[in-house]
Amino acid sequence: MPAIELSGVTKRYGEFTALQNLDMRVKSGEIFGFLGPNGAGKSTTIDILVDQVRPTSGEVTVLGEPVQERPVAVRQRAGLLPEQFGPLGEMTGREHLAFALEARGVDDDAESLLERVGIAHASDRPARAYSKGMKQRLMLGIALAGAPELLILDEPTTGLDPNGAREIRQIVREEAERGATVFFSSHILEQVEAVCDRVGILHHGQLVAVDTIEGLREAVDVTGELTITLDSTANSISDAVAAIDGVGTTAIDENRLTVGCTNRAKAKVISTCLDAGHSVLDIETQPASLEDLFAAYTRGETDA
Repeated sequence: MPAIELSGVTKRYGEFTALQNLDMRVKSGEIFGFLGPNGAGKSTTIDILVDQVRPTSGEVTVLGEPVQERPVAVRQRAGLLPEQFGPLGEMTGREHLAFALEARGVDDDAESLLERVGIAHASDRPARAYSKGMKQRLMLGIALAGAPELLILDEPTTGLDPNGAREIRQIVREEAERGATVFFSSHILEQVEAVCDRVGILHHGQLVAVDTIEGLREAVDVTGELTITLDSTANSISDAVAAIDGVGTTAIDENRLTVGCTNRAKAKVISTCLDAGHSVLDIETQPASLEDLFAAYTRGETDA
């Protein structure tokens, strides 16, 4: 049974269509990355998953529950870290977390959760005085309360430094290891690439791609990098390599030739070196990044 399933989901605000006939399935136990440019419909999708917004049409099931019919049941089994949240008020961090535990009816140790998200040292301070990153950590602690079956994280590393972002990624991995499903929405592509099993790319309210990152690479011929070490200087073949269809950039450092090229051009680059009489001593490849793939799917460079 999928942890999340949307079938034919459309959401309109007057004449504006935020989501158009969205079909999406998130497998139970996976870390699913959800990407899209600003205005793509990511936040609307998350709002629909937790019944803060009702779709114009279509069906939404979360953890086997029809969201519109049983929203309380869904919220009891899911933890949400929203991108935007209201003022935290005068309560301390510990009091906020204790309140969340009581509301969920679970007996987790608030102190352990505060320690896990890295704000135990500030647990007795009013949460309104927390920095943006500390507030983000507190809201993550609240989302983790009761070991939910599903974690929905909307921009979870906002306001965090690189070390903080690394800690959040580790928590995400730990949650997946215990069997939770993680729905990880972010515009920071490196964060998604570091932890997600599969990625969905939303564009203009439509899901244009869903696959593993390696599967996305295989589906489109975007530019990666190829470095070839030759037995002698590469200057003599620079022009011939640059003229190959699919080659974007070339750089030479003595006998090392570095080429920015599509996957299908790599074999031709190597054969050009060999045809020129060179021996190839070493080959290194750097595949296209998730940023490259994201651009390909959202700038009309490929079909879904």
